[in-house]
Amino acid sequence: MPDIRLPDGSVRSFDKPVTVHDVAASIGTGLARAALAGRVDGVLVDTSFTIDRNVDLAIITDKDADGVSIIRHSTAHLLAYAVKELFPEAQVTIGPEIENGFYYDFAYKRPFTPEDLAAIEKKMTELAKQDIPVERYELPRDEAIAYFKSIGEAYKAEIIESIPQDQVLSLYREGAFTDLCRGPHVPSTGKLKVFKLMKVAGAYWRGDSRNEMLQRIYGTAWAKKEDLAQYLHMLEEAEKRDHRKLGKQLDLFHLQDEAPWHGVLAPQRLAAVAKRRTIHASHPRACRLSGNPHPDGDGPHHVGKVRSLGKLP
Repeated sequence: MPDIRLPDGSVRSFDKPVTVHDVAASIGTGLARAALAGRVDGVLVDTSFTIDRNVDLAIITDKDADGVSIIRHSTAHLLAYAVKELFPEAQVTIGPEIENGFYYDFAYKRPFTPEDLAAIEKKMTELAKQDIPVERYELPRDEAIAYFKSIGEAYKAEIIESIPQDQVLSLYREGAFTDLCRGPHVPSTGKLKVFKLMKVAGAYWRGDSRNEMLQRIYGTAWAKKEDLAQYLHMLEEAEKRDHRKLGKQLDLFHLQDEAPWHGVLAPQRLAAVAKRRTIHASHPRACRLSGNPHPDGDGPHHVGKVRSLGKLP
């Protein structure tokens, strides 16, 4: 029966197969409550994973980077669950973890509004408080296709159809919501306590502009409220320094909707640039001595590089 070696080198022996959660509980009730997943011989698994041989095991909590990643991925599933509860006609597609958060793409008949996002986040909080178990189970590929088609999830069925026929797939069920996923995931929705939905954007199905446009809801999730607050503060400070906003506020330039990547100088700034160009044109030698490029010269500092014209009045 399994001998399980822990990160500190100690070994725990059991007379029958045990789950990752069982091992955590044998160490302490606090660790059992905190456990989000396990790493068995270097592979991340759910806390429900059964160990029936000798292995190296690390219990993953929200203090681990892997733990935070699992929280974010599981929160993406929670988002999809909430959307399906509020908008049953919406179809789910994919919802991965990304840096500092997650997103999930949906197909729906109309755009989601800011009011929708507030309602979705509220529903997520309600589902999290219910501490609903998250259960993993497996289905053969063809059965999984049939299942998702039967519940009207055409996008999920399409994803599975691209998987080889001999594959057995893992699905995760939490309450009335089931999703296709490799996992691992948190053992219950109650582990998801610190999250916020950020914005909605468009995204083509499978990243192909020939396909239909989906709605991508972005969110962020963290282990602690302090971490979320710090992240939101960082975003707020970055927004204050956004050159697009500063340019408009200081009347330096404006951005056109037709070409948002191309800034257009405000009229008074264009006049200042023209005046400086006239001065440079009249004194080309001074330009060379000062290190400023001559506006009629060639090379990488040709006219248009406003930064080379010195400080504008």
